[in-house]
Amino acid sequence: MDKGILREIENLKKQRNAIILAHNYQREEIQDIADFVGDSLELSRKAVNLDCDVIVFCGVHFMAETAAILNPNKTVLLPEKDAGCPMADTVDVNQLKEWIKKYPNSPVVSYVNTTAEVKALSYACCTSANAPQIVRAVPFNSIIFVPDKNLAHWVKKQVPEKELIIWDGFCPTHHMIKREDVIKAKEMHPDALVVVHPECIPEVIEMADHVASTSGMVRFAKSSPAKEFIIGTEVGLLHRLKKENPEKHFYPLKKTMLCPNMKITTLHSVLSALKENKHVIKVPEEIRIKAKEAVDRMLHLVS
Repeated sequence: MDKGILREIENLKKQRNAIILAHNYQREEIQDIADFVGDSLELSRKAVNLDCDVIVFCGVHFMAETAAILNPNKTVLLPEKDAGCPMADTVDVNQLKEWIKKYPNSPVVSYVNTTAEVKALSYACCTSANAPQIVRAVPFNSIIFVPDKNLAHWVKKQVPEKELIIWDGFCPTHHMIKREDVIKAKEMHPDALVVVHPECIPEVIEMADHVASTSGMVRFAKSSPAKEFIIGTEVGLLHRLKKENPEKHFYPLKKTMLCPNMKITTLHSVLSALKENKHVIKVPEEIRIKAKEAVDRMLHLVS
């Protein structure tokens, strides 16, 4: 790791009163320089209570937008402007508006992995950790759930009393895992627990010992007496798991579980963002207010 770049980043952070937030799927060196590493919403909420002027969000576009929604008086920078999310991009706003007209008694519950515009059209947001709780708590029998169909099917199994109108979106990184991959991983590591993300397809989820969000996986790995784990999510999480649990062993369910958008952020792009104030993420105020209402309602429903 280039110590000169690290020093320059540290100096600029002090000069600009900046913090660096890194998602669990970021490159190892990005996680190592971050002030906080975690899930997207968890990081954005943390920034609200921090004394900083600038937030450098090492993640993808919708995550930086969420930080801007919750921190309107702070400058939010996304080091790589092309870091998008294929799943979030599956939601066409105009088509969603048509669904809302078609199903007037079915409010939208949107996964936080959506754009600010989609959040602004939502009754409430949800995370992969609290999605079943949110769907259960929303005071309607029918719900439009966007954008992840795999997460929706996992929720439907736990909340069968609710009707879900499901958007046809998915995360390519999680959707690629098949039943055969789980069988192969278990053959290689027979003593390991299989822990997968709810963005995986239903047949993979059925084979897992535990289903959890990335932060949920971190908590489970710490609390479980098991010593070996097969991790069914983007491989970037393994760095944090190994770092926080050096006495335990973690194996990727499949080594190709890589999100290219999460890997394009580099130390150079972080430095450039701080130095040149790029790329500033702004959410129009009318959209920001409505999107924040959906996030706030989620927090109220789980409180």
